[in-house]
Amino acid sequence: MLAFYLCFIIFICLVAYAGVDATMRLFAYLDLELRYLWVRFRMYLMARKLKAQLIKSTAEYKEIIQELHNDD
Repeated sequence: MLAFYLCFIIFICLVAYAGVDATMRLFAYLDLELRYLWVRFRMYLMARKLKAQLIKSTAEYKEIIQELHNDD
């Protein structure tokens, strides 16, 4: 319950200090930052997965390239 009151007091102070428009812009900015953080996290996971797949398939391609050079 204390956390709720603390958040409510902070919100009221923000509105009193900066106004409603600036407070809403602040929350919109925080929303966009959190969404972008989630996108960056997903990109990191995809890059890690792709890197693992490329390393795995590199060995197979090296064998194929070696066979092609041996045939020449």
